[in-house]
Amino acid sequence: MKNINTENDNKYHERSRAARNSTLVSVVLNLFLSCFQIIIGIFSGSQGLIADGMHSFSDLIADFVVLVANKKSRKPSDSDHHYGHWRYENGASLIIGAILCLVGAGMLWSAMGKLWHHETIPEVHMVALWVALGAIAIKELLFRYMLKVAKRVQSSMLIANAWHARSDAASSVVVAAGIIGNLAGLTWFDPVAAMIVGVMIALMGYRFTAEALNDLMDRSVDSTTEQEIKNTILAVPGVDGLHDVKTRKAGDLILVDAHLEVNAWLSVKQGHDIAVAVREQVMKNHDVLNIMLHIDPIISQHEPQQV
Repeated sequence: MKNINTENDNKYHERSRAARNSTLVSVVLNLFLSCFQIIIGIFSGSQGLIADGMHSFSDLIADFVVLVANKKSRKPSDSDHHYGHWRYENGASLIIGAILCLVGAGMLWSAMGKLWHHETIPEVHMVALWVALGAIAIKELLFRYMLKVAKRVQSSMLIANAWHARSDAASSVVVAAGIIGNLAGLTWFDPVAAMIVGVMIALMGYRFTAEALNDLMDRSVDSTTEQEIKNTILAVPGVDGLHDVKTRKAGDLILVDAHLEVNAWLSVKQGHDIAVAVREQVMKNHDVLNIMLHIDPIISQHEPQQV
């Protein structure tokens, strides 16, 4: 049992380290990009580039939330949190989703303002376009890097943060399109494109927020994962049946409750050994934080009762 716990600790440590390293990379890049975009935007006369630089600051907020949640979720269990602090990750995903909703709403509001007062849109310098294109490339590479890390360690919090980086890349695409339209005399193109991307970002934020809320309300894992856990339990020698299996999420880990059906004439020690074997197999083969087992004795119809 000690070896299983050691393996799980190593796995959780690897996830925490990957989250910290990928997020620090995002912090450095977003800090550089946001400052550079704002400075070039001021000197080139591009309001869109300035807005995109401010949007990059929202990524810094999201990165800060991830770093805090990553550190807090690694805290061991205590008298107030018997299952640890893994749901800090669910809370972080909820906050990131809310940030995406606000960013999307802000882009919609800004775009509608530009459409209403399109005559106030200034002409911009060509250098703004090159900066916007460079920002697109950097942000897309950052998104792919963060998503690869998130999928490798199977962290929903990091996946949410990666897609937040993609939303920033999408805003840079809008800015580049707006600058091209501005240079071509199509001043209305920028706000229309911004509205479309604003809706996409807001919908993405809603999806992450809804997912995090469901997990915080003890939603069960998907049916495929639950069936895999059931199969693992039923494959343990001595388990004759299974019922009342319940699952819920704690961060990206799973809490399981289950009733095992075993031969009624087994000794207490034999029943206990079966439960220990079930726990070892489930903890070894699945991302399960803890499993609570109840032993139910059953009597076979073909088996004579013992007195």
